[in-house]
Amino acid sequence: MPTRTSSATWQGTLREGAGNMRLGSGLYDGPFTFASRFESGAGTNPEELIGAAHAGCYSMFLAAMLSNAGFLPTSIATSAIVHLGRIDNEPAITLIELNCEAVVPDLNEEEFQWHAAAAKKGCPVSKALSGVEIQLTATLLA
Repeated sequence: MPTRTSSATWQGTLREGAGNMRLGSGLYDGPFTFASRFESGAGTNPEELIGAAHAGCYSMFLAAMLSNAGFLPTSIATSAIVHLGRIDNEPAITLIELNCEAVVPDLNEEEFQWHAAAAKKGCPVSKALSGVEIQLTATLLA
């Protein structure tokens, strides 16, 4: 299996400083600041990137599970809401809400919910984030 690399730099103090995050593929290279992470400032933040990674991993894992069970998904769209809060008065990711909508011909609701829950448990990013509560809302569309 391949390894992946990303990097970040930070210059200055927490509040007045600024940083840059870069994906190893070069497909994303952008700024982050205190305001983009803890307020509503311009730029990205680690939680947003974690959410994108989690949504992508979950969608792929669910597609693999469904395909292995003989179902061919037409589409799987997942979003992740990553909550940054406090635990023991320190910043922490406190909750991730995965919201998935899928179109999977010939699959009934009960089987879909089973696969959706199993994918939440089994996707590598969910496993890496096992110390965080992960909630799933999975909707089977037409």
